[in-house]
Amino acid sequence: MADMDNRGILLLVSTAALAATAIAAAPPPTETTVTRTTAIASTSHWAGMGAAGTARRDAPAVAARAAYVIDASTGTALYEKQAARRMPVASLAKVMTAYVVLKEADLGDVVTITAADVRHAIVNGATSAGLRKGERFTVRDLLYGAMLPSGADATHALARRYGPGNAAFVAKMNAAARSLGLADTRYTNADGLPSPGGGGHSTAEDQVRLAETVLRDPVFRQISSTRRHTVPRTAVHRAHTFRNTNKLLGEGTGVLGVKTGYTRAAGYCLLFAAERDDRLLVGVVLGDPQSARRFSTAGRLLEYAAETASESALLTVRDRAHIFRKVY
Repeated sequence: MADMDNRGILLLVSTAALAATAIAAAPPPTETTVTRTTAIASTSHWAGMGAAGTARRDAPAVAARAAYVIDASTGTALYEKQAARRMPVASLAKVMTAYVVLKEADLGDVVTITAADVRHAIVNGATSAGLRKGERFTVRDLLYGAMLPSGADATHALARRYGPGNAAFVAKMNAAARSLGLADTRYTNADGLPSPGGGGHSTAEDQVRLAETVLRDPVFRQISSTRRHTVPRTAVHRAHTFRNTNKLLGEGTGVLGVKTGYTRAAGYCLLFAAERDDRLLVGVVLGDPQSARRFSTAGRLLEYAAETASESALLTVRDRAHIFRKVY
């Protein structure tokens, strides 16, 4: 019996020594664990510390009515403000228009511009791609005209052709929204302009989910990340140059677009995305009172999200050692 007791004591001493050695050998923390809140907060033992043990930056102030940013690579929400609130999204509706057209059309299809297409932009005081009645463009070029200068004339032509007609096209937009699980999104037209009875609505969460989906299409990704697209003169149309209204492009590496928007009801909106450290970050700002600020806000949100994403998701070795110490 005495021999059994001695062996038990020796086993306990050996186990304790091994545990102490493992804890002493653990390296400094390189990441922290984060969970989702309005501005993502750390639940780690080293809350507020960055990758090198330095203080992590605070979440940026957002004056817009709503904002949402995710790491699309993991599905993790990195920032949110009123992300589930329904509100108008103005020309961000054109992202869904592009999504439907890319599913319905051949990029080489040719569409003839009608007087109704041109008049639609003029009567509604909307931005225009400068198209003229009788000109003929490929679907690819019309998508550039709809997405870069946010041309309501180009958007109207695409909806008219691939509804066919606005009502049928909007039905396809709403069907696509349902199929993507965008439960809080409803469209009333292809361009997001105010319409009788309201101009539809969406949420920051739904818009980010839509952008995450459509960015998987290489054609859309190319279009939305293009700063300027030139259509040379041909026998069927004048020369056109479409310039992107998204000023975030060119302000940093890896920016992918996606779309600007504005109406009086919606305020200034920006759906944006960027690749940082092999991560796809997708976000949106809705209802900012100032045009320029939506771009600077998006830039700060991307920096914050990139830093937060790099620190999150996994327990560090020291976190695990801390848990081991607590248990043993």
